[in-house]
Amino acid sequence: MGFFNKIKDKVSSVTSSAKNAITTAVEKSTEVFKFTKLKEGLTKTRTSFVDKIQTALGVGRKVDQALLDEIEEILITADIGVDTTDKIITALKERVRAEKRDKGEEVFEIIREEIEKLLIMSPSAKNDATYSVNPDSIPHVIMVIGVNGVGKTTTIGKLAFNYRQAGHNVIIGAADTFRAAANEQLEIWAERAGVPIIQQKTGADPAAVTFDTLNSAKAKNADVVIIDTAGRLHNKGNLMAELEKMSRVMKKVVPDAPQDVFLVLDATTGQNAIQQAKEFLKVANITGIVLTKLDGTAKGGVVIPIACELQIPVRYIGVGEKIDDLQPFLPKDFVEALFGKEQVAASNYDEDFESDDTTSED
Repeated sequence: MGFFNKIKDKVSSVTSSAKNAITTAVEKSTEVFKFTKLKEGLTKTRTSFVDKIQTALGVGRKVDQALLDEIEEILITADIGVDTTDKIITALKERVRAEKRDKGEEVFEIIREEIEKLLIMSPSAKNDATYSVNPDSIPHVIMVIGVNGVGKTTTIGKLAFNYRQAGHNVIIGAADTFRAAANEQLEIWAERAGVPIIQQKTGADPAAVTFDTLNSAKAKNADVVIIDTAGRLHNKGNLMAELEKMSRVMKKVVPDAPQDVFLVLDATTGQNAIQQAKEFLKVANITGIVLTKLDGTAKGGVVIPIACELQIPVRYIGVGEKIDDLQPFLPKDFVEALFGKEQVAASNYDEDFESDDTTSED
């Protein structure tokens, strides 16, 4: 019997090792696929930004004021913004002088490094990547805000899908009650994601929808609740009052809700996205940005001033129309994809998470 038990243990060990090997291979393949998708999505931005910098640097060109002015113009026209561009150029000049690195390829690398420094790593990046929630704080309530047309509805559908794929019980609350089309579109995306949606008739009180959604979530032991909101920014007073009322109602059911407030911005709007963010910051406690439509614009560089000027982490980016085309934002991956690296390092995720001491549970 001892002999057979040893054989059994050996087979079990081999089987376990094989499973681990397969799991690791799948994870690496997934990372490479996502990186490829990100790199493809940034093609237009890379052409309008990175390729122009490489051309300006040329072969053997030395750093002088004419070159700095040329790089500055490229950065500004790529929607990096004046303030953020100034920081990059200042750092570039200081490092070229201090490190005596003035060759074209060296300058290119300095620009890449300085841009990566400006991007904020979200303290919840590890949870975002795996769509995890704190089991001691459920339901985890996410309020999604943003003007109409930025991709708010599709973002909610994609978030719901990914949380469900991660094994969570998800409910969507349709609290944008001012547009009938908004509810209809959200209903379609909820069906695609395979999650229930709570809604009322057009014109209903958004706070009432929120209250019903959270009560339903508690009754059904939901892990995640995603609340849509009206995309009106022209009247900040009304919007502020509405969001405050919704938050007060949430806390009656879930005391620490909302745990997250995601602002959805459209990358194709460039610097206008920054202005939208500044206005929404006046009316909401934003915990993260979701930047959509990166695959359809040459203005993807707007990620950089969003992180630099607003000091709000970009949590997710949209790189396609499919329901799974929403990626957690990792600065290292973004910069490497933007600057044309052939393939993501298999350990990129782990390196990013391990190097950030502020990583914590949501």
